Amino acid sequence: MGCPASVGPELIVKYFSNPSQFPENTEIVVLGDIGVLKKCCKEMQSSLYPVCWTEDGKPYDTAIPVIPVSQLDTAKLQWGSPSIETGKAMAQYITEGVRLIKEGILQGITTCPISKNSLNEAGYHFPGHTEMLAHLTASKDYGMMMAGSKLKVTLATIHCALEEVPALLSRERIYSAIKMTWSCLHHDFGIASPKLAVAALNPHGGENGIFGNQETTIIGPAIEQARSEGLDIYGPFPPDTVFYKCSRGDFDGVVCMYHDQGLIPFKLLHFSDGVNVTMGLSIVRTSVDHGTAYDIAGQFIADQNSLVEAVRMASTIISNRQKQNT
Repeated sequence: MGCPASVGPELIVKYFSNPSQFPENTEIVVLGDIGVLKKCCKEMQSSLYPVCWTEDGKPYDTAIPVIPVSQLDTAKLQWGSPSIETGKAMAQYITEGVRLIKEGILQGITTCPISKNSLNEAGYHFPGHTEMLAHLTASKDYGMMMAGSKLKVTLATIHCALEEVPALLSRERIYSAIKMTWSCLHHDFGIASPKLAVAALNPHGGENGIFGNQETTIIGPAIEQARSEGLDIYGPFPPDTVFYKCSRGDFDGVVCMYHDQGLIPFKLLHFSDGVNVTMGLSIVRTSVDHGTAYDIAGQFIADQNSLVEAVRMASTIISNRQKQNT
């Protein structure tokens, strides 16, 4: 459910209000808070009602099946105003989701947005969902892919200050990002032989060392290492052209050097339907690609398309992984 004070509950109500949005042969259940969802349904004047989910697969036509994890005081809950209590709740949803997957009850999770600040104030010291999930699954090599129909981007560095990026980049780190991206596109998206592009760090790809030398000292060698293993990979390309090339179909994905390098062009194309996929985990995890939107929480005007696509993509990845294991 994400942060209970965010647009997460609203997105869930909108999602279950239109069963045509559900992926085929997939049962959807919410890890969250029945009381919060009841409050949301009432204020949205929705005829849906949250009920406790059971494992018997019973279909619900007018209900939202919930695995109740928290029991927040809804009289004190204010949309757009997170607290330590809501921070603890959203962390518990994540922890419980991982536990249920490990026990074989669930097959994957899609996460609504959380507040990184509230997460830390609640005592969970992680930069975000991705790092917390990596910790819970004991995953050492993991990464973020932002996926849409026109563009898929991955990041060599994720949540850090821009000034820290050059020092964090290394041949090994970029090579690892390339390998994870290829593996995700091949195994999770079913692309037989992914064709990848790698973005340069500096303007004009460094312009032969005039604007920086990372392209020749670390990015290029990482590409050559991956290419020597048979991967179809090209670059480093100047960042101002590579995303256009990928969006028109020249490549299946772009490996980027830092967060905003990849997410700015991605959100330009997929602001309302983009999906965040965590690579390198033993579990399937997708997420909406937007934040908590506290400024509009409670106005019930949030767009649920990213959630729709995130659930659909999780179902597709689960199916693709199952096919490879049979």
